Amino acid sequence: MTGYLTTPLPRRPSVGVNVGGVVVGGDAPVVVQSMTNTDTADVDSTVAQVAALHRAGSELVRITVDRDESAAAVPKIRDRLARLGIDVPLIGDFHYIGHKLLADHPGCAEALAKYRINPGNVGFREKRDRQFGAIVETAIRHDKPVRIGVNWGSLDQELLTRLMDENQAKGSPLTAAEVMREAIVQSALISAELAEEIGLPRDRIILSAKVSQVQDLIAVYAELARRSDHALHLGLTEAGMGTKGIVASSAAMGILLQQGVGDTIRISLTPEPGGDRTREVQVAQELLQTMGFRQFVPVVAACPGCGRTTSTVFQELAQKIQEDLRRNMPVWRDRYPGVEELKVAVMGCIVNGPGESKHADIGISLPGTGETPSAPVFIDGRKAATLRGAGIAEEFEKMVADYVERRFGQGARSAAE
Repeated sequence: MTGYLTTPLPRRPSVGVNVGGVVVGGDAPVVVQSMTNTDTADVDSTVAQVAALHRAGSELVRITVDRDESAAAVPKIRDRLARLGIDVPLIGDFHYIGHKLLADHPGCAEALAKYRINPGNVGFREKRDRQFGAIVETAIRHDKPVRIGVNWGSLDQELLTRLMDENQAKGSPLTAAEVMREAIVQSALISAELAEEIGLPRDRIILSAKVSQVQDLIAVYAELARRSDHALHLGLTEAGMGTKGIVASSAAMGILLQQGVGDTIRISLTPEPGGDRTREVQVAQELLQTMGFRQFVPVVAACPGCGRTTSTVFQELAQKIQEDLRRNMPVWRDRYPGVEELKVAVMGCIVNGPGESKHADIGISLPGTGETPSAPVFIDGRKAATLRGAGIAEEFEKMVADYVERRFGQGARSAAE
């Protein structure tokens, strides 16, 4: 078992960055963020999606700022969200003309909580440093942090070419993939150094280095973490849709997080046609929660089903309970402090059902094939009731709600005090 990592390594020391009241890095927990896919100039649709992402649990939301109309819309979006009671930091994603948009729209520069700059397309040749510097100077004036976000798809070609030529002159000791990884790391570090030289404090800088292959991401961030103490944003770009995107992102970021690397994450899923954008937030939360780094929603344990569980009742009940818990969490977080620690079990037969249910705070063991049509409910390890008939699901849902009120409600807190 030598070398087997049984527990996560301590978080890598990093400089904490305050992003609109949300701290990234330092001693803060890993932060979940997401990005809209609406036209930012469409205030109504952007507000609706930001609100949905935030209610799902996104603690930072990035929006595209690509032209005058979208820049002009940013203060309106911020104000509309505030009227809805939604306080979520907005991050402006700038490419090509960010320096001009921020200069021409000071209201946008003020409304955003952070600016994202891609050093690979902030400007080309002699314009690059000047336009990069203009954005940094705007950030300094408005006291905003900056994420320097390198992306392998828009990597600084001059830097990459120079490193390739140097590698070839040395007899090509590195592979082309290794040179590309080094170019990504250098692009982030050189840009951060330039930003600091201009006057942006280190505690206003976050770095990211996104690629689309799992092994490349692990290698790039391991090296970036070794050579820098900046706060790091993790994300596998172009991860894909469905299970492919979820598995690839979780594999890459799970390894890095286990090694103590990463201060904020985004799961960049391609939505399926008609799919829900909030799915990426749920996956990010589930990754952090299943690895034991944070607790966002109550855990619902459910068996996978087998030949003993031909009834779909337990599957439907597990799904319904999980959806009900997620739907209630935006309200429950405020009303029932600590409710995210709740553990619920929905089991499908008598083999492991009673035992698993006893391990949960509240659990139900539904009858399997050929078993007596009754469902024992266990609360805090003790059998509390036996449910029968067509209304088992509704009765158990009510028992869960009653348990939440009794354990996490005002009465329970008053008694504890």
